[in-house]
Amino acid sequence: MGFSQIIGHQRQLAGLRQALTCDRLHHAYLFLGTEGVGKKTIALGLAKAIHCAVATGDYCGGCADCARIQDGNHPDVRVIELLAGKKEIGIQQVREVEKELSFRSFSGKRKIVVLDPATRMNLSAQNALLKTLEEPPQNSLLILIAPAIGGLLPTVRSRCLRVAFGALPRNLVARFLITQQGLQAEEAELLAAITVGSLGAAVNIDKKDILERRQRWLTLLRSVRAYDYRAAMDAAEALANNKDELLEFLEWALCWHRDRLVYTVTRSPQEIVNLDLLSEIQGQSVPSDLENILSLLSETAGAVERIQRNLNRRMVLEQLLLHTAGSH
Repeated sequence: MGFSQIIGHQRQLAGLRQALTCDRLHHAYLFLGTEGVGKKTIALGLAKAIHCAVATGDYCGGCADCARIQDGNHPDVRVIELLAGKKEIGIQQVREVEKELSFRSFSGKRKIVVLDPATRMNLSAQNALLKTLEEPPQNSLLILIAPAIGGLLPTVRSRCLRVAFGALPRNLVARFLITQQGLQAEEAELLAAITVGSLGAAVNIDKKDILERRQRWLTLLRSVRAYDYRAAMDAAEALANNKDELLEFLEWALCWHRDRLVYTVTRSPQEIVNLDLLSEIQGQSVPSDLENILSLLSETAGAVERIQRNLNRRMVLEQLLLHTAGSH
């Protein structure tokens, strides 16, 4: 076990390992990237490498320290997540972090806090965290994990060293699903494609559920294209009631427009995410639509950021759908 067992992200791992070996780790990191690409795995791997009783500059995964970090009960490593039934990480959780970091470590090594997902901190919690980021306790390490910077205060972002984790190559995800999960090649390749390089999503996905939801989302876009505003607004109202599902829809819409862009430019299905919907993508990808597709990508990305900043969800979605209708 160790860093060598982590799939992908070799450049990011090399940078972190070098900083660890040279004792030049930053006091606070912001790990950015799509859900399920390995950000938390690497954050915990770094914590294990710092505390591992066996390996140097790496981790064994089997010693008492590694096991306690993995199980979430190491005295010097704390993972802050959403509490059961809560939708935000509140100021009290952050104050507990500040209190713990002020104590001396049990091991004599770094005290580490992993905050996941950092974008779920409310404004009070983020402002409270600023003091720790500006004046970090000696021998402390904060790792904030987020899918994107939207929802984080600029003052929080600027005090962290960003490490970006891109989507894993589709072939690596498919190979893992075949060799470790026992899937057939065709199913593995489809799951690797529709989860956009997210190994965590590919492993845990409910295939039937995601295909059904994706069909609903596609029906929504079809309604807009057909100028069926009543159907589109009804669907928008239902989506706006659930922030998580709305963000999932917008992420999928980004993939959909990206697929159209890729096919418009390359006329090849090789990099298409929605492989099983290729015929529809082909029908919506003509060179004359290139400017509109780029505009839709920009507007959809903007909608994601506005939703993460907790703007009115229904208003944001309706504006996006109206822009989509106007682009056809």
